[in-house]
Amino acid sequence: MAQPTFIEVQKALSGVGYPSSRDDLVQHARQNKAGDEVVDALRNLPRQNYGGPDEVSRDIADVSGESTG
Repeated sequence: MAQPTFIEVQKALSGVGYPSSRDDLVQHARQNKAGDEVVDALRNLPRQNYGGPDEVSRDIADVSGESTG
């Protein structure tokens, strides 16, 4: 299964409040009808809690091998 880009993940997380737990991010993405790739990537994030979208993007990029900037 292909890794989603952090842009796809951020779209799925649009409107989520931070700080947020990994489980809350997964639930929010599901509510936004995110694809399985996005949900799986969020489920596999290394941290239990995230303080903001930059942290999520950084970890998604690390997992997918994509550069954030």
